[in-house]
Amino acid sequence: MAETEEPERAAEPERAAEPERPRRRRGRTTLLIACAAVLGVVAGTCTGYVIQAGRAPDPLPPLNQPAMAQAGGKGPAPLSAARDRQVRMDGDLRKLLLKRPKGATSLPKARTSDRWVSFIDIAERYNRPQDAFTDLVDAQFRRAAIDQWREGGTMVSVSLTQYRDEEIVASADAVVNHQSRADDSDPTTYSREIPGSGNGMLYVYAQPDREPGYVPLYQARAFASRGDTMMEVYLVSPRPIDKKRAAQVARQQWERLG
Repeated sequence: MAETEEPERAAEPERAAEPERPRRRRGRTTLLIACAAVLGVVAGTCTGYVIQAGRAPDPLPPLNQPAMAQAGGKGPAPLSAARDRQVRMDGDLRKLLLKRPKGATSLPKARTSDRWVSFIDIAERYNRPQDAFTDLVDAQFRRAAIDQWREGGTMVSVSLTQYRDEEIVASADAVVNHQSRADDSDPTTYSREIPGSGNGMLYVYAQPDREPGYVPLYQARAFASRGDTMMEVYLVSPRPIDKKRAAQVARQQWERLG
């Protein structure tokens, strides 16, 4: 059978080419809005300045204040030299030392006869006197007084060291340094605050200080400061120190500074 030929398809008419649309520029509207906002802020600011410049300035409050009513009558009387602590501190420092109890005797080798202590006297107490001397100068050492006596077999030493306390509070710092050396980790050491002192501490050692060739000695120490003056109390004995007596000496010396 002869193959049938497919009829030729009619050619489709060509579509007319559409004209291209112009591309839209992006960001133009946003830029216009931003410019309008900036101009609005500037215009508002200028208008505010113009309005404020046209107003009359607000009057300032008066500098003078109404007079306060002054209390009548006489003022309090000034403190006497006996009650003014600063006057007493600036006076004879030796008068603030604890008085010796009845029956006390002087030590045969006292550090000083007039109870004043110099730079050298204090520096020689330390293992390195040259360093101690420099520390006293840096701490603005002013003066010091000391008294020592014997009660039975116990040696008692009380001293007052006064600093200028201008650039640093050397009196309080000295108390902290002494207490840090006096405080140990031995649980048998009796340590108590000196009543009313705020920073004063008393230490009574249950174990004696032993050195080859010397008799073992028991010790008690107390340190406190009031104003620009630091107090030191030492009790040394070949027998254990009585805690009540050590506390009494420390408290009485503190009260002398009050």
